[in-house]
Amino acid sequence: MTEVSKDFVHLHVHSEYSLLDGACRVAQLPQRAKGLGQQALAVTDHGVMYGCIDFYKACQKEGIHPIIGCEVYVAPRTRFDKTNELDSEAYHLVLLCENIQGYQNLIYLVSQGFLEGFYNKPRIDWQLLEQHHQGLICLSACLAGQIPQLLRQGNYQGALEVAQRYRDLFGPDHYYLEVQDHGLADQKLVNQGLCRLAGQLGVGLVATNDAHYLRREDARLQDVLMCIQMGKTVEDENRMRFEGDEFYLKSGDEMAALFPEDRFPGALANTVEIASRCKVEFDFDQQHLPAFDVPGGQDARQYLQQLADQGFQRLYPQGPADYRQRLQYELDMINRMGFTDYFLIVSDFVRFAKSKDIPVGPGRGSAAGSMVSYCLGITDIDPMKYNLYFERFLNPERISMPDIDMDFCGVRRQEVIDYVVNKYGSDRVAQIITFGTMAAKAAVRDVGRALNIPYAEADAVAKMVPRELKITLDKALMVSKDLRNLYETNPRIHVLLDTARQLEGMPRNASTHAAGVVITGEPVYRYVPLAKNDQGIVTQYEKDTLEELGLLKMDFLGLRNLTILHDAVKLVQQSGAQLDLHTIDYEDPAVYEMLAQGKTSGVFQLESAGMRGLIISLKPQSVEDITAAIALYRPGPMASIPTYISCRHHPERVQYKHPLLRDILSVTYGCVVYQEQVMEIFRRLAGYSLSRADLVRKAMSKKKMDVLESERQNFIFGNEQEGIPGCIANGVPQQTASELFDDLLDFANYAFNKAHAVCYAVLSYQTAYVKYHYPTQYMAALLTS
Repeated sequence: MTEVSKDFVHLHVHSEYSLLDGACRVAQLPQRAKGLGQQALAVTDHGVMYGCIDFYKACQKEGIHPIIGCEVYVAPRTRFDKTNELDSEAYHLVLLCENIQGYQNLIYLVSQGFLEGFYNKPRIDWQLLEQHHQGLICLSACLAGQIPQLLRQGNYQGALEVAQRYRDLFGPDHYYLEVQDHGLADQKLVNQGLCRLAGQLGVGLVATNDAHYLRREDARLQDVLMCIQMGKTVEDENRMRFEGDEFYLKSGDEMAALFPEDRFPGALANTVEIASRCKVEFDFDQQHLPAFDVPGGQDARQYLQQLADQGFQRLYPQGPADYRQRLQYELDMINRMGFTDYFLIVSDFVRFAKSKDIPVGPGRGSAAGSMVSYCLGITDIDPMKYNLYFERFLNPERISMPDIDMDFCGVRRQEVIDYVVNKYGSDRVAQIITFGTMAAKAAVRDVGRALNIPYAEADAVAKMVPRELKITLDKALMVSKDLRNLYETNPRIHVLLDTARQLEGMPRNASTHAAGVVITGEPVYRYVPLAKNDQGIVTQYEKDTLEELGLLKMDFLGLRNLTILHDAVKLVQQSGAQLDLHTIDYEDPAVYEMLAQGKTSGVFQLESAGMRGLIISLKPQSVEDITAAIALYRPGPMASIPTYISCRHHPERVQYKHPLLRDILSVTYGCVVYQEQVMEIFRRLAGYSLSRADLVRKAMSKKKMDVLESERQNFIFGNEQEGIPGCIANGVPQQTASELFDDLLDFANYAFNKAHAVCYAVLSYQTAYVKYHYPTQYMAALLTS
């Protein structure tokens, strides 16, 4: 951690995760602190810790010492008392983590504030503080703190008693009286009382600025944010607002001018001293997988081997030696990387779903590239048949949590989640939070309402923003001439768009992720803070953060098409016919003829107008053709569709830059379509391991140019020290190798995961098959599901 040595540190700061209140973007906070010459910074959002990990990483990137904290709400009585007349207002209190014990206590306090104390706001109480104050430094907070409130009422004795109580609980070196000066008359009065209390109790003062925005000029931006929160306009005088424009990230000199040493002894120095003591470091390399309860007390590795062997014998009764070697290689990697329990957990709840006749998808994502997944029944896709790679799913050279997401019948998905909750414990399973953000159009409408611009006018501006995935207002102003013209000629719209641009992308509200569930070995609050909403208990960190912290996160997705298929099969069976989707003919010419005629209504993934046109032109004759169509019909790869279709119907037009590419690209008529093909090209032509090839593929997709320049040399000329022969050593001319690397670099950004495309192509074919052979039952299921 960076050593703290400057003269002031901000210890009371609200980021964008003090939703619709704080206007400080997490990524910009440490940049601003660094620009002010400060070496440390705290985050203390209102009652939540949503942004703590992002803040921590942003600080590390800028070389700023991060301090993890929260401005909690303390119930006037207990957290269980919820009577409007007595309990509607809660006191503020700032808690900062001195060490990892403090972090553990803080996430517990914040969790209980939601789970037990929520009443208008998440609230803790004195009992919780008594039990969980170790490792925390306590500040008395702003004017909304209990002590400032008593001082404003002229009740010095009451303030003294409360402050003494906190001092005795936390200890005189862990409790500070917080002085602030935003030019408010009440603060002048309160500060006098706080200084007197500090001297009488022998505790320190600490100067803070309750920062809600980065710079003074951002005060109006924060005011608009508050208006959006309350459904008010900036012209409404009867609304909650921040008085003045002083709630920003001030420089040390500005704070020194407000809190001179002769009047506020130690108030600035104590910020530095506190910051130097707050040392919380997160471990992003440790995994926290729950243990699977193996039947009969067997060893988990032996049990996984047993299940995989049973599945292999069932699926590959005459499996060749290289198939058995592939299975053992995967098992060895899974065990070595510590994911044995992960596979057993997933296998268990999939087995439960199938035992209860809950429809389960054939697979999704890169997990279908694993033979272990196939043998355990997690997926129904044979990775050997479709040339799928385990390393795309689980890379031995990049230790990260595997990602096994599952599709279930949308109607009965909750039964599977309930099974997991019952098996592992309700305190060890939680759903995952997600944040609704102010996207381009929404930001324009929200800001328009706050600025009191007539809805029709703001809505007209919003409609000028192109309907494009991930469009930003900056991009919209570049591509829409009408919007740009309005922006440049209409002062009111200019202000509207500038304000919306500043707020665009900020979190607006918290909700529950549609599919994400986390499972932990100990209660979830031991790892991450929890919140509670209308859908139930959720983590306060988003899914990517949970994965970075080494927690087991998976998606339980509801897919309506599985319900339709399941119901259709039941109707067929009730009519006396036999139908098993696992044994249908996947090469039925009549089914492909139906697709080629464009009769794709109700066929999974193939019924949109654009996809129907592609299928008519392509005239698929195999699951491989459907797989390619699913992978190609996306922005980026669409450019390859004409070439693909031409070569599909005229094989003589297929060209390869080198004969070694034939075996790799023949299945897609000379076109690179899949990520797995990129990996295979690196393996076959340059001698890369599949693990190393996957790392390069990922670097290509993220345009990590510093990595790619060295890899270009390795790809072409090899690297003896790293065991890479290179293309030239394999008979590929330098010019050809260089051109091929450029082609792959351009394409890798759009390449699709073939494993996922195959899974959905199989599901597409299944729906097409049932629709063709049993149209009455299929349409009945489609209309009633």
